[in-house]
Amino acid sequence: MSREEPFVTSIPSTNSTTNNTSSSSSSSSSSSSSSSTSSALSSTMTQADFLQLMTAQLQAQDPTNPVDNSQFVSQMAQFSTLSATQQLDTDLNTFSGNVTAGMQTSQVLSSSNLLNRSVLVPSSTASFDGTDAVSGAVNVPTAGSVSVQVLDGSGNVVRTMPMGNQAAGLQQFSWDGKDDNGNAVSSGTYTLAATSGSTSLDTYVAGTVTGVGFGGSTVGTYLQVSGVGGVSLSQVAQIL
Repeated sequence: MSREEPFVTSIPSTNSTTNNTSSSSSSSSSSSSSSSTSSALSSTMTQADFLQLMTAQLQAQDPTNPVDNSQFVSQMAQFSTLSATQQLDTDLNTFSGNVTAGMQTSQVLSSSNLLNRSVLVPSSTASFDGTDAVSGAVNVPTAGSVSVQVLDGSGNVVRTMPMGNQAAGLQQFSWDGKDDNGNAVSSGTYTLAATSGSTSLDTYVAGTVTGVGFGGSTVGTYLQVSGVGGVSLSQVAQIL
């Protein structure tokens, strides 16, 4: 009788592989779950999200070691505080927006009093209608001799107006629409250039306010000034 060879089973090896696979799968699942939880927590959590997460936590708890009551109450208190803070932030933003809108409306309405009034606004050009004199001003930073030149569209000087010694501040001038020879010039847009010695000075022109509007948060309240166009209310140097 031949000796029967012992039967060697591969079950242990298979179980080991299975266990390793299960362990790997469990680790992967745990990692995936942790990643999902981190992703969820990284976004803004709503009350519904919190209740869903808490329900899942209660369902998955170990019956032999349930969630401690004090820990449960602490979580509820933390979320309640967070929810109240978020609501307060929303309310403050809404209130701030309403206050800003109210101030903007009030500023536009109060600025309507400037309609048909003459104002001085910054401008390096002047529109001459062929009849009415052009009124303007020069911002003199320090006292000294001031001169204003009027140039045509080609850059040619048509009129030089010496203003003599002027004190610091806005000093007004008027151009009658004539050149240095006393001849009337044609209507159109002319350039203004003011100097004090070798220093260039800022010029302003007078115009009538024909409209008031709001140009958004960047521009704010603006005035429509004849001969100039839209000008921010903050740029008005003087009301004449």
